[in-house]
Amino acid sequence: MNLAFAATTYRALRDRIRAHDPQIDEQTLADTVEGLTDLHEILAAVIRAALADEAMATGLKCRISDMQGRLDRLQDRAAKRRQIAKDVMVELDLKKLLAPDFSASIRPGMPALMVLDEDAVPKTYWEPGEPRLRRQVLASDLKQGAEVAGATLSNPEPVLSVRTR
Repeated sequence: MNLAFAATTYRALRDRIRAHDPQIDEQTLADTVEGLTDLHEILAAVIRAALADEAMATGLKCRISDMQGRLDRLQDRAAKRRQIAKDVMVELDLKKLLAPDFSASIRPGMPALMVLDEDAVPKTYWEPGEPRLRRQVLASDLKQGAEVAGATLSNPEPVLSVRTR
């Protein structure tokens, strides 16, 4: 609002002075209008605010990068701890662990698709165009008992399930 008013005032003053004195040079005109309005101060404040926003954005990018590294480390640590708990429960044949704040159980996992030889997999499992294996279709057929050259299902790994409610 203030900027629009200042710009309108600046333009009106510049045009009036130029109409009154068509011979005025550009530098004198600019200096005169600048002295009569506060447009330059308003624009300087807007630019300073933009610079401050850009500095904040740069700082946040750095902070986000640091925090992303921390997040990655925490997720990795959590995964390793879950793996340790699962391994011990499987090794000791503990099916369930009840605690006041959670329950954990070992349940059988699903076998994963293992492509042993892509060249031996029949063409029906490849998408047309640029060859791309349709892994879901292949895995589904293998789970239903189909024999497919070049592919098999892995042994199912036990899965640790933790509920907190």
